[in-house]
Amino acid sequence: INYTPTLASADLGGLITASTFVLEQPRCVFGDFPSEDIWLVVALPGAVNDFNNSLAPGTPERAFQEFPNATPAYMTLNTTLFNYPCPKTPEDITVLRVGSETSCANDASRPTCNGPLPSPGTYRVKFLAWNGSGPVAETRWSAPITLRTVKQPSSITVMGSGHSAGMIALTTILSILFAILLAGLLAMLVFWGSDTCGGSSSFSKPEAVSVRKYNTHHVYDQPAARL
Repeated sequence: INYTPTLASADLGGLITASTFVLEQPRCVFGDFPSEDIWLVVALPGAVNDFNNSLAPGTPERAFQEFPNATPAYMTLNTTLFNYPCPKTPEDITVLRVGSETSCANDASRPTCNGPLPSPGTYRVKFLAWNGSGPVAETRWSAPITLRTVKQPSSITVMGSGHSAGMIALTTILSILFAILLAGLLAMLVFWGSDTCGGSSSFSKPEAVSVRKYNTHHVYDQPAARL
């Protein structure tokens, strides 16, 4: 079939990640094969020239779990023409995300799993129409697709890293000043507390004066005793 798989529009967010990529659906491509299963083949570039179409989907030679160590290609995302209607309407999102299934990545009972791609690549893909007895149609291979590489944290340049020594010195000075300020505040609180306690003791003096008044009353009673 005269069709080459392509990546989706660059306007789509997350077009290529470290383990997935997004393809345009093959709309208006397999119209002559309404009842066949349509598969996506994901292969290493070295497997393209001698790819064997006769190996059935789901076999160990085409299992996702064996890719790329034991097999150079796997088959996934099977569907029928019903899900690739033609023509497409402008509001339709007609894309396929390759590598989006994480739950079946290590499940040998799901050999056609659309699991995360194991490395940055590169990869090439094509669509293959398959009936009960074998392949009946195929597209061309895509151009090589390379995924993003995850950077190690140590390799990421931090803005302002050239001033790290100065920042450390400034932080140290500010910490010392804050400690001095805090010590001064604590000293003031202790001083005010002791001053408040001294002031409260002075209020005991009026009680001593009242005792002296009582003594004066006793002196007033002396003339009555002489009578």
